[in-house]
Amino acid sequence: MNIVESDVLKRRTAYLSVISNTVLVILKLCVGLYVGAVSLVSEAMHSGVDLIAALIAFWAVRKAMIPPDQKYDYGYGKYENLSSAVEAILIVAAAVMIIYEAVDKFRAPHQMQYLQYGILIMAVSIVINIFVSRKLISVGKQTDSQALEADGLHLQSDVWTSVGVMIGLFGMHILGWYWLDPVVAILVALIIFRAGYKMIVKSTRDLTDASLSAEYEKKISTIFMKHKDVLGYHNLRTRSAGAYKMIDAHISFDSNMKLGQVHAVCDAIEFEIKKAMGPTVDVIIHPEPIEKVAEDTCKIDKKENN
Repeated sequence: MNIVESDVLKRRTAYLSVISNTVLVILKLCVGLYVGAVSLVSEAMHSGVDLIAALIAFWAVRKAMIPPDQKYDYGYGKYENLSSAVEAILIVAAAVMIIYEAVDKFRAPHQMQYLQYGILIMAVSIVINIFVSRKLISVGKQTDSQALEADGLHLQSDVWTSVGVMIGLFGMHILGWYWLDPVVAILVALIIFRAGYKMIVKSTRDLTDASLSAEYEKKISTIFMKHKDVLGYHNLRTRSAGAYKMIDAHISFDSNMKLGQVHAVCDAIEFEIKKAMGPTVDVIIHPEPIEKVAEDTCKIDKKENN
């Protein structure tokens, strides 16, 4: 998949998230007000947070597609990381909001009618969110889009919220256990809070230019050293900006090699890295000439060099 196809797929998937969340907010709010269930109205508010998150993800994906310019030499990929951080904060805020509403309802439970409509809308919400979240996460991983993956994880957490609310409504409707709804809602809110915290940690790492994972750097090292003309490497540095990965390193070559030969090897290395890690990779190689006799001592491991 080339960059243009990746951008189109990301934009279409972001549209899907916005549309599904808009429909769910309207349905939950209308049914919640009709039934008089605070839990359903709260769930509509939670879906409203999801809608805001989806709009942020949609904006971030479009923003990240802007090519590098004089203002942003490395492109706009960091906007995806920023949107992930905002979504994580929204998840935590939603969890706190649910706990607040649950505690308030636990203190003053009241009987409600037509709860079967609430159960039905929660079932519909669960099915829609399972489908959309899987699509978002799948496309997010396929295109290395943090914004879409974060939005998918957000919707995935909303599935558990909907399950909790549906269990509470079912308990009230069948068993008359009006205390069950706030208890389940609090438990689900804690799960959501944990997911949001993990996303905040990950987004912080990306926004502060943390290195790519050890697994990625090992792949890069393997590609470097598979070429017989490469005598060693050092100063390997990596980071990410949204779907884009930035890689630069100093690679040692025999000082007797011609410039054209060195350039050809560097092009081959860049091609192999993009083939292994996707087209959204920016590779900068600084070739260094060394004497061939020093081959046995020049293969410097990155960790030893640091």
